[in-house]
Amino acid sequence: MEISVNGRGPVWYAGETNSEAETKSIAAALAARVEAGSLLALDGELGAGKTRFAQAFAAALGVPGIVNSPTFTIMKEYGGGRLPFYHMDMYRLSMEEADELGLDEYFFGEGVTLVEWASLIEPLLPPERLHIVLETTGPTSRRLRMLPIGERYERWCVELGLKREEAESR
Repeated sequence: MEISVNGRGPVWYAGETNSEAETKSIAAALAARVEAGSLLALDGELGAGKTRFAQAFAAALGVPGIVNSPTFTIMKEYGGGRLPFYHMDMYRLSMEEADELGLDEYFFGEGVTLVEWASLIEPLLPPERLHIVLETTGPTSRRLRMLPIGERYERWCVELGLKREEAESR
């Protein structure tokens, strides 16, 4: 996945987790930082833990009840937390179908948006966002690579203690 940021190559940050609890901890740390209009673009192979990450994020945001994968409903809207939570899954949509959904209403709304399979609609995403790629490294371990697009998102990566990746290491 090659994403250009302001005409220059992307600057990725990465961290390793050794358990599902550690991955959930990163999701919770991000939830503590979000504000209205924040967008997390989440990618990773099938089974990498995107929905689990979204569930941990929602729980840390204070969303009550069960947060399910929106694979077949495309989008689910949750209230009751610190901010409204918009959980989207683009796996089954074409770019044209996604473009017809009026996603800007959510992306620039009063809540926080988490989009699974976000790279499938990359041109439709807001110009500022945090792109997260979950990579499976073991049964419960993950490598999280994050591409911050915007100053606040880069600050979050630094605050989380993620290591800046050099272009050659990818």
